[in-house]
Amino acid sequence: MTTSIYQHQLTLNNGETLDLSEHAGKVLLIVNTASKCGFTPQYKGLESVYNEFKDKGLMVIGCPCDQFGHQEPGDDKEIAQFCEMNFGVSFPLSEKLEVNGDNAHPLYKTLKNEAPGILGSKRIKWNFTKFLVNKNGKVIKRYAPTTKPEEITSDIKDALSA
Repeated sequence: MTTSIYQHQLTLNNGETLDLSEHAGKVLLIVNTASKCGFTPQYKGLESVYNEFKDKGLMVIGCPCDQFGHQEPGDDKEIAQFCEMNFGVSFPLSEKLEVNGDNAHPLYKTLKNEAPGILGSKRIKWNFTKFLVNKNGKVIKRYAPTTKPEEITSDIKDALSA
């Protein structure tokens, strides 16, 4: 049995709960993030994509993770301040979580099962792996960390118009 994206909840970095079922009917872009990574400037692109499409039904969710090269060492408050001050991030950020291993967040277990990586690998390889979820909660695509948010706007537009 497959688990729906909408069965999951995330604790946001302010302690509030984000129930994904409340976003049924929206397109979601879920990204594992880090503040001290070579891809960290992608926060700017994520914010830009979010601002361009949020009124059309896109929700971007950042999930800080410290499993790759200890590139997210701060606590939730420090991460939020960094993202806001340096990149003007206004989309929601979860509390720091794990995306691989026995303690991987259940949402990430579902994302990886529904959209495996190259050669069927389930592991997240690095920070800024992105998952695009359609309005029905189906994971439609997984993007490598090297894929910039601006490069997936056509996929976002397609998902929003579907």
